[in-house]
Amino acid sequence: MKNTTLTIIALLITGSLFAQDPANADTLWKVSGVTSLNISQLSLSNWAAGGENSLSGNALFKISPDYDNDTLSWDNDLTLGFGLVKQGDDPSRKSDDQINLSSKVGYKASKNWSYSGLVSFKTQFAEGYDNPGAEDRQKISNLMAPAYLNISAGMDYKPIEGFSLFISPLTGKVTFVLDDDLSTNGAFGVPKGKKVRGEFGGYVKLAYKKEILKNVILNTKIDLFTNYIENPQYVDVNWDLLLTFKVNEYISASLMTQLIYDHDIKFGPDLDEARVQFKELFGIGINYSF
Repeated sequence: MKNTTLTIIALLITGSLFAQDPANADTLWKVSGVTSLNISQLSLSNWAAGGENSLSGNALFKISPDYDNDTLSWDNDLTLGFGLVKQGDDPSRKSDDQINLSSKVGYKASKNWSYSGLVSFKTQFAEGYDNPGAEDRQKISNLMAPAYLNISAGMDYKPIEGFSLFISPLTGKVTFVLDDDLSTNGAFGVPKGKKVRGEFGGYVKLAYKKEILKNVILNTKIDLFTNYIENPQYVDVNWDLLLTFKVNEYISASLMTQLIYDHDIKFGPDLDEARVQFKELFGIGINYSF
């Protein structure tokens, strides 16, 4: 499964780069994306106010190769992100870690509506810990632990460029926990000792991309899922937002946030409490948008 995931990512990148070739500029492919590398460093010596030396870095690669011939459309999104923070003598800890891939095929039904099918996949690159600097730290995530695979069929609404609303009453969601330790603990809603959990329900995905001000680009998407069979009153939410502030061709600032609510992910001393998760990452550095 790990090799298959990496192969799919490599093929998507290769295909999208081919689509950007000037020799193929007359094709029906449209490719957009952003790459960025942000690094910050703090060094203190005899600093009366106190503090610790720190070094942090974050890399982001996002690409969206899309195809449209007025009848058939194929929209793809790939986001790869990884970041580390090193503070004082503490071990490095992750500030970002994501592999997000989605692919949606649509056949036009009317001016703004299409019959569509969507496949999406999410996981991360490396192990994560609840308290990286502590001796009794606990592993809480790993590659393919968790991983989420969604397969959906429904309708896609595109009234304007950059906006998409996908509605699926038929969605299969599969959660993977392929790490033996996390599987034994019953992490991420997968029963203890099991590595896969399947769900069936309804799914909505809203995506929007626009230059909202000069040199300010908004890219956001919201995923909503409810399980018809078990606890349908709870809706899983995943909201990603990326704001890119362009200074010049290669220097820009970016603000990235992610909000997650999943009733199957538990917190608290007894791991019996679902909570809203939120992540915010801001950086200034080398950035290239296309």
